[in-house]
Amino acid sequence: MTRLYFVRHGKTQWNLAGRYQGANGDSPLLPESYTQIAQLAACLRPIHFAHAYVSPLPRAQKTAAALIAALDQPIPTTTTAGMREFNLGKMEGMKFADVAKRYPKELQAFRHAPADYDPTAIDGETFPALIARMQPVVLDAVRADETGRENLLFVSHGAALVALIQSLLGTPIAQMRKDGGLTNSSVTILEASSATLPFKLIRWNDTHFLTRTPDPTDTI
Repeated sequence: MTRLYFVRHGKTQWNLAGRYQGANGDSPLLPESYTQIAQLAACLRPIHFAHAYVSPLPRAQKTAAALIAALDQPIPTTTTAGMREFNLGKMEGMKFADVAKRYPKELQAFRHAPADYDPTAIDGETFPALIARMQPVVLDAVRADETGRENLLFVSHGAALVALIQSLLGTPIAQMRKDGGLTNSSVTILEASSATLPFKLIRWNDTHFLTRTPDPTDTI
């Protein structure tokens, strides 16, 4: 079985401030995030990774670099736009509270009713469009595993990974929030016997290795 390890990037300044970053916004990792990434690495160190696929956004790049350095493995790495965060259009850079006032319908659907999400007013990306660009990265990676036993690492973003992972499990868009969100520096593990969906969930949003108890700003 191919094992897929999906890591959400470390916590950033905008995560702490409650701002949407999206596909075009970005902010630095918090100093304590590097400690959490090291704790994640300690948990994953016994695993040999054949390849890593990383979002091009700086917060994901820095997370991946710190994680791979701490794993102390020569992991071939591919940076791919397919792993970018949701394009949230006009919501990017805005505080959650301000988005709730200006775009209440879009925010409600995005967070709680994905099947009803229409990002036209904010010039954003739909769930089907995001899935269509993310799934091929994962499916191609699984196809490339000729042994059928590789461990593959994906470093990306909270909202995007929730949609991607649930789609790989065969979850309908309407139910994509059923297991909640993903925490900064968390890992979610899937297993695939081939590139045919659905895959199998092994562990969702694992943070047991973090010594600090996550707060609400850590999860999206």
